[in-house]
Amino acid sequence: MKPSKRLYPLPSAFTLLENPPEQIFYRGNTSLLERRKVSIVGSRRAYPYSRSLVHALSVALSKRNVCVVSGGAMGIDAIAHEGAYPNTIAVLANGTDIIYPKVNKNLLNKIASDALLLSEYEDGVEARAYSFVHRNRLVVALGEVLVVAQADLNSGSMRSVEFAQKTGKKIYVLPHRLGESSATMQLLKEGSAELITDIEAFADLFGKQEKTEDAFLAFCATSPSYEEALARDAQKMFEYELSGKLKVLNGKVYLL
Repeated sequence: MKPSKRLYPLPSAFTLLENPPEQIFYRGNTSLLERRKVSIVGSRRAYPYSRSLVHALSVALSKRNVCVVSGGAMGIDAIAHEGAYPNTIAVLANGTDIIYPKVNKNLLNKIASDALLLSEYEDGVEARAYSFVHRNRLVVALGEVLVVAQADLNSGSMRSVEFAQKTGKKIYVLPHRLGESSATMQLLKEGSAELITDIEAFADLFGKQEKTEDAFLAFCATSPSYEEALARDAQKMFEYELSGKLKVLNGKVYLL
């Protein structure tokens, strides 16, 4: 593996920190730092419900060219990176040449290749208890806002919340059932966080989804015969007919 590169100058978001990093090392695409960014953190032991919502949220942000920032850990972090890939930045608590946790090997290698890995630690430096806390402040600093997807009281995610509050970052949380995600429920009770009730509407706060032309719909705009449309793409023909995008009349296909 090639050695990591040193990032210069430091991102302005880091220089404004109370304890800014002395240096930042990276692997990947530094142009992602120029995009709008949202930080997402949460439990390593995420519920299937939380995983599903975080994935949907990350996909929605990525479709709007918004970069999702997280910490490269298991659980919520990994789901956020996967959903947003390749529009994602992982900030590590160790050198970028070290794969940690091992279970995220494929994901972290993908991010190093086509997205962006960042760390304030040189190659060869392993993670320590304090370095996770240091990493959290960088994750929070990069995002315009912080989304805490699922967290318990006294968890690492709450350290991220402390950094967000110190720097005036707005905090968002996902809805949960009573008895689950005690920390985010507490943030709501205190009025310290805002609830995300609509993923698409939340993502729209940071950018509009780029519309791409549907080649099959463009073809159907020419009013082809039903047989021609089936030959072109039978699956889309049935899907769009059921969803009300198309209709068949007298053997021909029309847009609705």
